[in-house]
Order: sequence, then structure tokens, then C-alpha cells
Amino acid sequence: MATEIYRDAWGIPHLRAGDADELAHGQGRVTAIDRAWQLEVERHRAQGTSAAFLGAEAVGWDVFARRARLDDTARRCYAALERRDPETAAWVRAYADGVNEGLDQGAAVAPEFAAIGLSPGRWEPWTPLGIWLATHILFSGFPAKLWREQVVRHLGADAIGLFATDGPGTSGSNGWLVSGERSVTGLPLLAGDPHRYIEDPGVYQQVRLSCPEFDVVGLAVPGVPGIAHFGHTSTVAWAITNAMADYQDLYVERIRRGGAGVEALDPDGEWRAAHVHMEVVEVAGGESVEVEVIETGRGPVVIGGPGDDGAETISLRYPPRVTRDLGFSALLPLLRARRVADIDRALDLWAEPVNVVQAADTEGGLLHRVAGHVPVRAEANRTRLVRAWEPGHEWHGRHETPYGTVDDGLAVMANQRGPATPLGVEFAPPHRADRIRALLTEKDQWSAADLPALHMDTHLASAAPLLDLLAGLDGLTPHEDALRGQLLRWDRRMDADSTEAATYAALRSAVVRRLAAHPAFAALAVPPAYPEVFLPWLALLPRIGFALEGLLRARELYGIDRAALVREAVAEVAVGASVTWGERHRLAPWRALGSTSYDEPGLSGDHDCVLCTSAVPGLTDLSARGPAARYVWDLARREDSLWVVPFGASGVPGSDHHRDQLPLWTRGDLVPVVTDWARLTREPPSYGDRVAVHEQVVDGFGAVRVLRFDPVADAGVVHGWVSEPRAAFWGMGGLTQEQVAEIYGHLDTLDTHHAYLLVKDGTAVGLLQTYEPEADRVSERYTVEPGDIGVHLLLAPAGAEGGQAGWSAALMGVLAEYVLVGLGRRRVVVDPDVGNEKAVARFLRQGFVAGPVVVLPEIDLPDVYLPEKRAQLAFLPREVAFPG
Repeated sequence: MATEIYRDAWGIPHLRAGDADELAHGQGRVTAIDRAWQLEVERHRAQGTSAAFLGAEAVGWDVFARRARLDDTARRCYAALERRDPETAAWVRAYADGVNEGLDQGAAVAPEFAAIGLSPGRWEPWTPLGIWLATHILFSGFPAKLWREQVVRHLGADAIGLFATDGPGTSGSNGWLVSGERSVTGLPLLAGDPHRYIEDPGVYQQVRLSCPEFDVVGLAVPGVPGIAHFGHTSTVAWAITNAMADYQDLYVERIRRGGAGVEALDPDGEWRAAHVHMEVVEVAGGESVEVEVIETGRGPVVIGGPGDDGAETISLRYPPRVTRDLGFSALLPLLRARRVADIDRALDLWAEPVNVVQAADTEGGLLHRVAGHVPVRAEANRTRLVRAWEPGHEWHGRHETPYGTVDDGLAVMANQRGPATPLGVEFAPPHRADRIRALLTEKDQWSAADLPALHMDTHLASAAPLLDLLAGLDGLTPHEDALRGQLLRWDRRMDADSTEAATYAALRSAVVRRLAAHPAFAALAVPPAYPEVFLPWLALLPRIGFALEGLLRARELYGIDRAALVREAVAEVAVGASVTWGERHRLAPWRALGSTSYDEPGLSGDHDCVLCTSAVPGLTDLSARGPAARYVWDLARREDSLWVVPFGASGVPGSDHHRDQLPLWTRGDLVPVVTDWARLTREPPSYGDRVAVHEQVVDGFGAVRVLRFDPVADAGVVHGWVSEPRAAFWGMGGLTQEQVAEIYGHLDTLDTHHAYLLVKDGTAVGLLQTYEPEADRVSERYTVEPGDIGVHLLLAPAGAEGGQAGWSAALMGVLAEYVLVGLGRRRVVVDPDVGNEKAVARFLRQGFVAGPVVVLPEIDLPDVYLPEKRAQLAFLPREVAFPG
């Protein structure tokens, strides 16, 4: 399997192959070349083995991955996929095979491997499923149920609403759809930006996938085939935001250890054996950690277990573990989609994670729906931990996913309450969605070039409660009053060059710290003895920071004098030095091997702005979360679409395309989506992964490999050769690359004619064609003898040999070895045009014996045309080529 790789000016890979499986293989291979280290990290995270090279800081995740049985679930889902959908299973396997082929080449240029002496491991067919699961297992936010449990335990059930994400909470993604009636072209537009933790390399990969079935540009997840979340096929485009649905449950288990092993109490009152086995997490530079893996009838135990002193035992139930389906059957139909109806059908197969999807097509079709597996179960399951031994908490099938509407030609999703409301518990506050809609209504019609400005909007509506309290303060010093005046005049934009934005952020943090330190919340300040992977959801300071708007607006807050806290915060901030928001609010990406050695840029935005660059108020102004990509999909002309990622197409530090998009991303610019193959640069093919039919090392010359010609992968190289005037006698001048591929594709179907690419030391240097003379027009002009084989030879242009003396003679010696010895033939026949004096002389110097000059008749077939030619026949018997 081979794929042509093209690159645009930003190094973004554009892949072209003969079919979907070849393309998946090529996608896996190019991803491994560009992002070998990232793929290795993700593979280990999916297996729960990352501490083996990342050290003690990765132990928490590895223990969770083992206890949650992520790798085992991926294996089960792949086995079920093989039975249910063998086509997709084979496609995923092709991707994994491509990754394996590309890893050696990618590891060779990735300095991270050398830094710790690590060699890449092997990908199995289920590895992409494991990476998908590990990436999204926490998207439903089931640890939030642990937080709610603590809030109820210490403050009562009424307090849950105070900390709900509606008031506000963690930020998510933006996405908006503009119908044709609101666009300058009359056809729809899609735009948005997924908000994720910013990683280097990035969590999204810009890529183009093209084969006879489909041609799609989009943002892929490295390690997973296809384009799942954001894609454009030229006739239909789609994009997602997190639906904020609740589809994972936590059960408090009663569990005991006895003679029969570990048992758990079921809802029918019976004690039943649980699955149990031991695993070991290896830790680089530290002691290995033993993990007892337990699974009850509800699911894997992720907290506690028998023998844990007084700790609750809690199991996790999540859909892929139950259904053995990660939704991968939707991926190929998405690539093959032509209209929104195709997208809609594909999304019926979607499982994990649950998303809100917007789509549009070139016929004006629009789609706005939820996609994913949400189990039907009791309301208590969705909000809190439930008791495993009590009846009424079972799952009963899958919810029908709801549809949204497109009102006034617009649809906006930013994780707020919307079509997914019946499926969720907590959602993002409405600020981003309201702001996007308000901006979109300011113009009657929009173009693709207009929309990136919306990505960068920095208005912070959630500042209102704190500023209202500030306005009502009295007894301030002149200096403090000046600070108040500055903030009350502020336009509430979190711009990087704004000192007012920095002052507001400092005041907000000071208030958050004081609230978190108040005795009313003291019990919540001490998290329960849960595994460290869950502690970010249980930390009080971030919870206060993200809930500040609601806490300040609440009618009563446990007797806390909020105005007094704000007054204290003003006094603290008023004595601080004046800085800009960009000086405090800098990008802080995650890298597997620790912090980077370069200065990251200052950022505009904040967690409730459309430009959602999230910090943790009260803890840090550094931003670890933000737009992991930006896109604008134009349905009128795909080439007018735009996209950008935070760093670049390459994950190799120091490479040209590792960080070349960062300045654009920082200031809000996007790069064009290139779709014209003529504007792309074809990457020289790598032949090392292809099986040779003949290999030979010639002393003083080099290693020569004879490869079967691949009509798709090799057509570009040969097209370049035959298009030169020197190749006029080859008879293909003026043909397009596609026509060259068609001719050799036809040749590949014949049993009597074969084509081979000649590769010397990794560089293509010639084209060899062999044929059975009795099946060729040459047989009409001479007497064919048993063991004859016909040969056509086209050498690469001057320069491929690097000025090496005897270059063509050495190469032809290899060919003689292959056809006469390797193929067991007795005589080689050639028929160069008599006008091609260089070729004739070359054959004669090699020992060929000149035969008659003959006229070969014209041949005109549906797939190939051969004009009449005067040919000089020449023959090379085996005993002449290899005397003695």
C-alpha cells in the first residue's frame, strides 16, 4: 500500500491514494513521521504505561487507566467491530499498520526519543480505539459527581447550584452556522474553535485525505484514522462542540473479600463474584506500583476496594465498556458524505463522546443535532453517586438524540443549554453563545473572510457581578477609588495590551482566594482520599474561581459579607504594579517531557470570552486551555475555507513547521485551505517500506532495489520524467499525471506486461518495463525464442546519478541480473527507436547484439495508444551477459 504525500506552504499533509484502506495506511504513516513522539505518548497513555518513561508524575493516570480497563475496552470494541463492521475494522488496521511503518522514520528525527533512550513500540489494530477512549473518557465529567457529593455532604443539596457550571464553570468550544440566506455567496458557512488543553504538539492535525471515493480536508485526532470532528468534503461540511451530556455513572459498591475471591452486593441482594486480577505499573526512576483491577456487574472499580481503610469503593459504568462500541463505524460514512442527510445517517452510529453537531451542504441543507450514546436511567444516576446494591439504577437502552433548530439563518453552540439540555446536568454559562449570536446579527450577510474576527472577541460579560459590587463600595482611599474608577470605565475587553483587564483579573483572583479561605467553605478545602487523577475536580479554589459569578449574585451566601471581601481585595490590588493582561496571561502548553525552553506569547481573552483562553482565577493567570484549532468552512468554495492550529503541522521541535502557525494563532489569523494539487509540493516518496522483487549491492556504486510499480504512488515521479524533451521517444509527452497513472494502472492488470521502479540508495533512478514478446507487437517482426523477455528502460534525468562514472552501465548490470537470473530468462530483447541514438549505443556497450531495424505497427486500444515506430532490435543472451 502506498500513498502520495503533498504539502502546502505550512507543511500540512495532503494525501492521495488508490482506495480508503491505502489512504488510512498513508495517514497513519505520515502522522507517525510528523508526530512520532506524540503518538508514542498517546499509545502509552491508552495502555496505562506512560509512567514507564515519563516517571512518577504519570503514575496517577496509569493507575486510573488500568483500573478503568481502558486498553481492555479498546480490545473488546475492536473485536466487536471486526464482527459487526469488518470494512471499518480493516480500515483501522491499515491505519495502525501505517503508523508502524512510519514510526522508525519519525523516531529518527524526534529528539525526545534520543533524550530518554526510548524506541517506539508496536501499534495493534485496537490502539486507535484506545487512544480515542483515553482522550475522551473524562469528557462527560463524571468526576463532577464526586464534587457534588462533597458539596451535599458538607453544605447540603441546595448548595449544588452555587457551584454549577451554569454559574459559570469550565469553558468549552464555540461553533456557529450561518445559512445561505445570511452569506454573501448564498451558501452556508460553518466556523468555530474547539477549546481543549493546549498541548505541544497540538491535539488536532490539519490533513487532507483524497482517494476515488472521497476528498476531505479537516482536523484529525493524531492516532485515529479519518476526520471525526471537523471536516469538509467540498459538498458538505460538519463541526462539533461538546454537548455537556451526562452518560457515565458512578456506583458506591459494597464489596468483600472471601474464600471465593472478591464479591460485590448486587441489587437483588445476592453477593456475586467480581472479576479481579493484578497489574504492575512500571515507573521510570522509581518503585513499580501494583494495581488490583476489580470489575463488578456495574463496571470497573476506580476508587477504593476491599481492604481500603474506611474509603468508599466506587465503580464506573461507561457506554463503550457496556456496548463494546466506540462509534468508529461512523468514521468512513462521514468521509463519504455528500449531503447533510449522509452526515445525519452517519451520526446515528456515533457513540463517544456525545457532541452537538452542525453541518451544511452545497444544496443549502442544514443540520443541527446531538450525536452519541446516552443511556436511559434514573435521574439520580445523572446527578450523584448511587448505591449499587439498591434497585432502580440499571440502564435501559439508549436515548434518542435530539435535534436543534436554525433560527433566523443562524445556529450557535458554545456548550450552553440547547438541544442537549434533556441529556445533561450542568452546562456552560450562556455568555459566549449570546455574544456570538449578537455579533452575527450585526451584519445581514457574512463571508468566510469576515468570520475569523468573531474568534477573537474578548468581551467578558461575566465581569458584571464583581464590578457591580465594586461600584457600591464606600470608604475607599483615593488610590483605591482611582482603581475603581478605572475598572468602571473599562470596556470589559480582556485584551492582551489592556492594563484594565490585568487589574480586573488581579481583583478577581484576590476575591476568589478570600472566598476559598472563608470558614464557610473550610470542609470543602480538604478533598477526600480519592486517587490524584480526580483531584482537579475536587479542588476548592478552581471551583470558587469558575463559580464566582453565581457566588457573587446569590441572594445569601452563608453569611459571608461579600462586599467586605471585595473591599479587602481592592486594597490588595491597589498597591500592585501596573501591568498588561498579556504580561500576566501567557500561553502555558503541556508537553510530555516538561516545560518548553522558549517564551510563550501573551494572550488576549478569558474563560468566558468568545476568545476562550482559560486560566484558573485565584491560582494562576497562565492559560493552559484555549482554542486547539480554528476553522471556517465555506460551502460555496472549499478553497476559500480557513484554518489554523496553535503551533504547526509538525511535532518535531526545531523543524520548519513546528511553530510556524503560532504567531498567526496568537493574533487571530488563519491560513487558507489549499485544494489545487498543482499548488502543493509533492513529497519525494520513501521506498524503504516497500518490498523489493530484487535487491543488489554493487561495489563502488550502491544499493539498487527493484520495486513493483505503484500506479498511484509512482505516477508523479514518472510523469516528471516523461514530460521532459529528452523522453520524447517514450511517447508520453503531454500526458497529465492522472493519465500516466491510468496507463500504468491498466498495465498492472495484465499478466504479460509488468512495470518496476528502480531505486538506488533510496532515490528513484529509472523505470523498467518487461513484457512477453509473443504478447507484444514486436513478435510480428522477429522470431520469438523460448525464454525471451522484452524490456523497456527509461532512466531518470541527468543528475540522479550525481555525476558518477559508469552509472548507467552499473544499473543495467543489475537489471540483467534480475531479468536473466532472477526471472530465469535466456535472452533479453530491446526495441529502442532508431532515432534514440543514446539508448541504442548504451545497449550495444552493455553487450547487446544488434538485430534488424523493423517497423512496429501502430496500436490503438481503449486504454493505450502506441504509434508506429522504426525500432532497432537488439538481443542480450544470458551467456553473453554472464560468460562462464
